[in-house]
Amino acid sequence: MKKAIIGKKVGMTQIFDENGKVIPVTVVEAGPCVVVQKKTVENDGYEAVQVGFSDLKPHKVNKPTAGHFAKADAAPKRHLKEFRLEDCASLNLGDLIKADVFAEGDIVDVCGTSKGKGFAGTIKRYGNASLKASHGTGPVGRHAGSMGAASDPSRIPKGKKMPGQMGNETVTIQNLTVVKVDAENNLIALRGAIPGPNGGIVTIANSVKKA
Repeated sequence: MKKAIIGKKVGMTQIFDENGKVIPVTVVEAGPCVVVQKKTVENDGYEAVQVGFSDLKPHKVNKPTAGHFAKADAAPKRHLKEFRLEDCASLNLGDLIKADVFAEGDIVDVCGTSKGKGFAGTIKRYGNASLKASHGTGPVGRHAGSMGAASDPSRIPKGKKMPGQMGNETVTIQNLTVVKVDAENNLIALRGAIPGPNGGIVTIANSVKKA
């Protein structure tokens, strides 16, 4: 059964297992998320649920958006995501999805937005090599180098690694292990690192490609 939840990255820490081994973990404040809309095969051609996370002050939403949340008898939410869960039919408007949908040992994929690094050259962005930092190298020590052959094909090929925006893109980390679940405080500890800064919004779902 596919499970998913929206959460907020709290930060990284470490815990010890029963053998005293250190495990680096990322703590995520997962939910509670409320079901605010249901998609059905009859009306939409597929089954899914739209869930909301993180309360928003009522005066910060317009009337159509407020009416959307009122149908689910829920407070306005800051973040909305749609998930195609296998048990969509059993969920109703206003139902809560909490951190305890996952259990210790589950393998999950975490999707978030990576930290933005701004405009970066090819050395920082892709790990290209630079010229020797010595006399005579000139002002091109960190330039991208050759762009391609001059006579044929006489153009820059598609996919050429060029300077540009680095980071601030959707990143998915696959096959992370759920180390601990604190249902009372809506916290999930995941082994390893996940994308984005502390406070960033992430989604946690069952792994699609288990290692």
